[in-house]
Amino acid sequence: MGEEGEAQQQQQQQQLMNSEIEPGEITEEAPYTWPAIRFDAPPQRAYNFHRQFRTSSNPNNFLKGVKWSPDGSCFLTNSDDNKFWLFTLPDYCTDDACSLAEDSDTDSYAATSVVNAGESVYDYCWYPFMSASDPVTCVFASTTRDHPIHLWDAASGELRCTYRAYDAMDEISAAFSVGFNPAGTKIFAGYNNSVRIFDVHCPGRDFEQHSTLRGNKEGQSGIISAIAFSPTHNGMLATGSYNQTTAIYREDNMELLYVLHGQEGGVTHVQFSKDGNYLYTGGRKDPYILCWDIRKTVDIVYKSSDTTNQRIQFDIEPVGRHLGTGGQDGLVHIYDLQTGQWVSSFQAALDTVSGFSFHPYLPMAASSSGHRRFQDLDDPIGNSSLTADENCASVWSFSYYAAEDNVASSNTGDLDGQLVETVCKDPSLVH
Repeated sequence: MGEEGEAQQQQQQQQLMNSEIEPGEITEEAPYTWPAIRFDAPPQRAYNFHRQFRTSSNPNNFLKGVKWSPDGSCFLTNSDDNKFWLFTLPDYCTDDACSLAEDSDTDSYAATSVVNAGESVYDYCWYPFMSASDPVTCVFASTTRDHPIHLWDAASGELRCTYRAYDAMDEISAAFSVGFNPAGTKIFAGYNNSVRIFDVHCPGRDFEQHSTLRGNKEGQSGIISAIAFSPTHNGMLATGSYNQTTAIYREDNMELLYVLHGQEGGVTHVQFSKDGNYLYTGGRKDPYILCWDIRKTVDIVYKSSDTTNQRIQFDIEPVGRHLGTGGQDGLVHIYDLQTGQWVSSFQAALDTVSGFSFHPYLPMAASSSGHRRFQDLDDPIGNSSLTADENCASVWSFSYYAAEDNVASSNTGDLDGQLVETVCKDPSLVH
């Protein structure tokens, strides 16, 4: 990163961090205004991490996704060696753990904490009210193969507690997806043909079980692979299934409202729009991300050229106007959700971008990259020659509009209001 880009990134962070309302302190008297990110210019790479993931025993230790903490102080990624890596932004560090490296060929700084999950990670999520200023809330939940749901202390890496589900043989049954409800009081977990609900304050083996199939075999079948809650607190949640369906439920009683068909692959990611009226879903080996108007119909927002077995994670920026997603080409593509059109792209890695996540308050984003490589017998050291742009995690700093331009750009009415009218319709996808 050049001196000019670094100076711009530091100036942008300082302006936002010195504002009267700190991230997370949103009040009715002085509401926080998210910066409107400029996508007409490529972002600057602020920080990059790659060396600490690689070991002599596992030189191709690729990353599988990235998620910012709700307060924006840090981000979490997980690697193929079944570990979670927590990186805290330098502005939030209270010691020398985030001292910046001067050598561009090394990592920007070391991970704040590393958690060994033990087995292959299926899913993980942050506690919705996580705040670095309150250690009690600094936790995230994870689910791994052959293990119960774990609640981890993000700061120390220690295990806080477990939530266990058992099958008919009284053996541990691993969840395939996890998600906190918006109130942060319950953990919803996806299993085969069922969703189980755990009380956060009551770890152990007590849970509510709700079958996703009804007696007449209607409903949603298969492994529940993704869970998302509406951000508008309207009491709705969405679940994706490897059976290529997405279902909408009421949170309070798990009443099935409807099942959406049309994904070409098993659903691996679901996310609501900021206004809660639209749902975005992506699937494995599926070139489409679908935009569902959960009030009436379904439309395809755009088509990418990626067909991969990996779970490709996309995200919607805080203003709710743009969606960013990675792919096998190493690019992060930005799409306008009002028109459904491609806006821009930038090179984030030299291999598959498996995860992309916008910062909840600052004009920044994080990306993760990597994919499984099979060693060439004629080139036994092939994987050890990976560059800093492969199997890496990066933090990106975007330019943003001035305050007056921000107000003008946000005065566009319903950000998603024209979406259904501007992209190709195919009502036959709804059953």
